[in-house]
Amino acid sequence: MASDPSPRASSLAGRLAAPFVRFLAIEAASTVVLMLATLAALVWANSPWGGSYVYFWHSTLGIEVAGIDASLSLTLEHWVNDGLMVIFFFLIGMELKHELAHGELSSRERAMLPIFGALGGMLVPAAIYAGLHAGGPALSGWGVPMATDIAFALAALAVFGRRVPAGLKVFLLALAIVDDLGAVTVIAVFYTADLSLEALAGAGALLALAAALRRAGVRAYAPYWGIGIAVWLATLASGVHATVAGVLLGLLTPTRVEDIASGTSFSPIERLTRVLHPWSAFVVMPVFALANAGLVLTADALGDPVALRVTLAVALGLLVGKPLGITLFSWLAVRAGLAALPAGVGWGSLLGAGMLGGIGFTMALFITSLAFENEALAAASKLGVIAASVVAAILGIACLARSLPRSA
Repeated sequence: MASDPSPRASSLAGRLAAPFVRFLAIEAASTVVLMLATLAALVWANSPWGGSYVYFWHSTLGIEVAGIDASLSLTLEHWVNDGLMVIFFFLIGMELKHELAHGELSSRERAMLPIFGALGGMLVPAAIYAGLHAGGPALSGWGVPMATDIAFALAALAVFGRRVPAGLKVFLLALAIVDDLGAVTVIAVFYTADLSLEALAGAGALLALAAALRRAGVRAYAPYWGIGIAVWLATLASGVHATVAGVLLGLLTPTRVEDIASGTSFSPIERLTRVLHPWSAFVVMPVFALANAGLVLTADALGDPVALRVTLAVALGLLVGKPLGITLFSWLAVRAGLAALPAGVGWGSLLGAGMLGGIGFTMALFITSLAFENEALAAASKLGVIAASVVAAILGIACLARSLPRSA
């Protein structure tokens, strides 16, 4: 009979699992707030006071720095999308770094299944959208159905409680993180206009400075916050979307306990995630939803054939492309011997997770704001994202209800 694991081994396992468990709990709990913010945006935009919704979020707020002959002036919507959302993307960078160092992406064998699944979940939806808009004025929206919303997908999975195998939770989380990295890459490469090489070089030099300070043993947080703000400003000026700075800074954050300055037993990634994740989940993302989900539903907008095709292409990309791409590419990885299904996970459960991957919401709305300057096309894309996300959640839950074991 095998002996029980030692207290030290159990403590280590618990320590490594704690960030994962805490992440799942916060993401699931924040979904209610995110849904309420979305509903509030829809009601506000379609109420008799709907004009105030546009006026408020398009009003300009400028900031001037004392002693410096410069100012930064953006609309409130841009302050949210280009500024506040940097916190969300900074967490994505740290989550990816943690997964690469200690989690599901830390070894080739464990990483291949979510990587292949995420790859299929990006390529197939983009191909479906591009096929419906080849050569048309709305082709720029091909990136919209590529993204998966971590919060809503994990919240839908949490409906089944202990019936969900741990491997399926880890697979969906790792897939969503890789998916987010792919979305950030798409934003940086394909949704960048008027690139300034000087500003981009400045951002790169500042990131190199942060890495050099880390290697030199500088452990105080203040210098890094200053460099982080400067990197954000340089990235904003470069033409690359400013939120990319958040991901890069997250990837530079140390994962080792000995790299911290506070004297606690947490690494910088653990400490910063503990502090920032609740703010991101319960403040940043709901404010983003309030600023971006205000879809005005009018008969004229739905009657435009191009706008209607945008809605259809986004919806098909999320509802058909996501589960098809995730399941097909995962099957190919397993068939080729590059990956294996997690313990207790069958193809029916993986298909259900793929359907939950069709919940695009936050990242899909974010890419919508970059892809379309035409307000009618942007509204059509938002309609496709919101409608498809609701249907994807229902279909995913229904599929998992049949495929998951009846008891834990």
